[in-house]
Parts: sequence; C-alpha cells; structure tokens
Amino acid sequence: MSVRQEIHDKLEAAFAPAALEVIDESESHRGHAGYRDGGESHFAVMIRAAGFAGQSRIQRHRAVHAALGGDLVARIHALRLDIDA
Repeated sequence: MSVRQEIHDKLEAAFAPAALEVIDESESHRGHAGYRDGGESHFAVMIRAAGFAGQSRIQRHRAVHAALGGDLVARIHALRLDIDA
C-alpha cells in the first residue's frame, strides 16, 4: 500500500471526514531535502470533519498526527495540513 493511501485510510477511519484529499507533492520537491526517488516524502492533506469543531489549530494538528501514528509520520518528510470542521 502506498504512503498516500495509508494516510487517507487512517484519517478516514479516525475522523469520518466530510471531505478528505491527500496529495503526494514529492515531485515538486525534487532536489530538496527529504526527497526520495519514487516520491512519497512530501504530502498535502485537506480534511474537513465535525470532530475538529472547537479545537485550536494545534489541537487539530496533534489529532491528525496521533491518528497517523508515529511510524507513519516518521516515514514522511513534510506534511502540509489544511484542517477545518
């Protein structure tokens, strides 16, 4: 399973979002720190879920990282998050 799919599946299971998009942006970082041949190093996530209502930006980011788990987060060089309720 791809890293992109792992991210998608874990966030879907944790938050049952109304909207979720996971984009592998690795190719646009070719030659930069953390880039790996084959990609799967730099991601952008847009997620909308009711569970984020009333949470601060930091709480939302922590919730996403917790849902992904330390092992998966360690395999990602960059994770850009757009989170809202």
